[in-house]
Amino acid sequence: MIDPVTALAFSVYENKGVYALLLGSGVSRAAYVPTGWEVTLDLIKRVAALEGVTNQPDWAKWYADKYGIEANYSTLLDQLASTPDERRSILHSYIEPTEEEIAEGRKVPTRAHHAIARLVRAGFVRVIITTNFDRLMENALREAGIEPTVIQSDDDLKGAVPLIHSRCYLVKVHGDYLDTRIRNTDQELSAYSPPMDALLDRIIDEHGVIISGWSGDWDAALRGAITRAPNRRYPLFFAARGKPSQIAADLVQQRAGRIITIENADSFFCDLEGKLSAQAELQRENPLSIGLMVASAKKYLGRPEFRIQLDELIGNVASRLAKALKEKEFDPSGGWSPQRYAQTVARYEALSEPLARMLGVLGRWGSGSEFAQTVEYIARFSQAEPVGGLTALIYLRTYPAVLLFYAYGIGMLKARRYGDLFKLFATVVSREREPHPLVKQLLLGSWEGGGTELWQTLEGLERRKTPLSDHLHDVLPGWCTDFIFVGAEFTSLFEEFELLASLAHLTLAISQEELQAALSKTRGRDFAWSPMGRAGWDGQTRRQVFESWNVPETNAAILKAGFANKSADYYKLAIDSLGRLAENMGWR
Repeated sequence: MIDPVTALAFSVYENKGVYALLLGSGVSRAAYVPTGWEVTLDLIKRVAALEGVTNQPDWAKWYADKYGIEANYSTLLDQLASTPDERRSILHSYIEPTEEEIAEGRKVPTRAHHAIARLVRAGFVRVIITTNFDRLMENALREAGIEPTVIQSDDDLKGAVPLIHSRCYLVKVHGDYLDTRIRNTDQELSAYSPPMDALLDRIIDEHGVIISGWSGDWDAALRGAITRAPNRRYPLFFAARGKPSQIAADLVQQRAGRIITIENADSFFCDLEGKLSAQAELQRENPLSIGLMVASAKKYLGRPEFRIQLDELIGNVASRLAKALKEKEFDPSGGWSPQRYAQTVARYEALSEPLARMLGVLGRWGSGSEFAQTVEYIARFSQAEPVGGLTALIYLRTYPAVLLFYAYGIGMLKARRYGDLFKLFATVVSREREPHPLVKQLLLGSWEGGGTELWQTLEGLERRKTPLSDHLHDVLPGWCTDFIFVGAEFTSLFEEFELLASLAHLTLAISQEELQAALSKTRGRDFAWSPMGRAGWDGQTRRQVFESWNVPETNAAILKAGFANKSADYYKLAIDSLGRLAENMGWR
């Protein structure tokens, strides 16, 4: 029989972003954050000590004999503290680490938390539900360069980024230990609010579920959310240490799920991550060889006497890519399916990664002498010989050029090479006998393969308004680690690159008079169109980018480079137009 973790890894890999995690206290146990039962026993000992009782072999039995009821976390906590605020104060010491505990590696993210964070960063997981009050998952995600959208109350739901636009959605169904509204008692755990129920219904209906560290015995409202889900689109996997309780077994059976016996959460998630990584490696060139090529490019780039070797290195990689793109697997004839489209996208990305990473390095540390040759490669891959077949796959043949365009451009932006960046956008390449700037050929909706409907066929992008931009944002971080060393910086650079490209698109497409006329319209569209990606809905990052451009030195550099036709007046009009475009993209 196939190992169940192997089967799970295969399903997660083939259905990227489809599985949601449900994490219970068992995931945090290795961090020495006590489970509910361990808290119960400790509280019993503290109560007994106040009554002069010590050294009992079985504290649960002592409690039952003394008070005539079985020891119960919910009941005991309810008796000791009558309000949520009091209960929060009691739990604080069990969760918040002391300086000594931090030094000993206690109450900090575990191997499981870090493995999950890496799965999120790789795009395999986007939604996490947890019953835990601690912040270990949030801390691990932030260490991995991911800022999660955290939902711990109805108030958070009202102001949160929509689930489909969040890189990671973390739902803390019982609240946070620093919030007085945490849910502890049986009564509090018996039902959630209508907004929280609606969110859970959507998640469980639209995702597969991987459960770890959760017994299922105490949380009636959460069990109800799982059992009432109407569809069984994707399976449920219940990872358990030993035999699960009858309640949990019934839940798994009701969902036609599968039980996986594990040693602990750390080994389970590390094993799952390893199996996913192994599958990913099969689809790409040896990562060690890519790393060596990138390291060689850095070495040659820093030594003028190695200029020939650098040209040969990049030329050989480009030639291998060009040869691979002519293989039969990219023949656009035959039948259409979303799976075929997704597989073709993945293959283009795997083959393009080596050259894209090297061009990113050239963009970051190049002096400008590499510009002409680099743009020639991008232009070459932006052209494809006429063939017959499925239009979607025909258009996709220039996708490698899009990847190279983004990688090189983001590298130049990191170095603030605004002049060369505008030259990249404005470089004219013939397309079907008509010359077009690269920014009008390879940027989002201007690229012939950038149709929203096509990219929405990929898993996790079905409801995205900017699916291509969102997908590139998920793919490129791993390629930019050669020159972006703080993961959290990537989103800002990525969206600034797209906004600069949008500004260049306007600059090259419309005069100041035409732009002014578009903004002066009193009816209909009062802005000039240009391609716009994630920045259209990510208003916070967009505003931060625009504010950074208003710094006099930066503004002067952008205008000097050629953006906005070097005109401050045009620039103000263009920023107004881009802002109106974002507001009118209809994000609801």
